[in-house]
Amino acid sequence: MSVAFRRESDEEHKEPRFELPIPPGPNLVTEGGPALIDARIAALEAEATDADEARRGEIARDLRYWNTRRVTAIVAPPPPADEVAFGSRVRIRIDGAARDIRIVGDDEADPAAGLIAFSAPLARALIGLGEGEDATLPGRGDVVEVVELSPTGLPPHA
Repeated sequence: MSVAFRRESDEEHKEPRFELPIPPGPNLVTEGGPALIDARIAALEAEATDADEARRGEIARDLRYWNTRRVTAIVAPPPPADEVAFGSRVRIRIDGAARDIRIVGDDEADPAAGLIAFSAPLARALIGLGEGEDATLPGRGDVVEVVELSPTGLPPHA
C-alpha cells in the first residue's frame, strides 16, 4: 500500500516548531521595557481568544518567550552623562549624515526608529565613547562620530 494512503494527517510531516531563541546575556531593558513586554503579552493573550487552534499554538510559543523575558528583565541604571552607555540617546554622524539613536535592550530594538540594541555592532562600537570621539564600524570601515550625547529623557540637541 502506498504511503499516501497510510498517513493519518499532514501533521507528522510538518517541520517542528522550535521555541523562540532567547538572546544570550542579561536581559537589560530601559525604564520603558517592562511596559513594552507587558503590552506584548496582553496583545498576544487577547489574540489567543479568537484564534484557531494552529494560531493558538504559535501564540502559546510567543507567550512562553515573552513571559520568560518579563521574568528575566533587568531595568538598567541610568547611563553616565559623559559617555555612551545602555540607555543613552546619541546624535551620531556616519559619512556626513547625522542620526539620532538610543541604545536599548534586544527586545526594544527598532533600527528604523533609531532604537539600537546594545548587542548590535553599532552600539558596541559606540559604548564608552564621549562627545567628539569616533569609532570605526567593524567589518565596514565606516567612521562613526559621537556628535552629541544625552543620558536619558530628551533626545540630543533638544
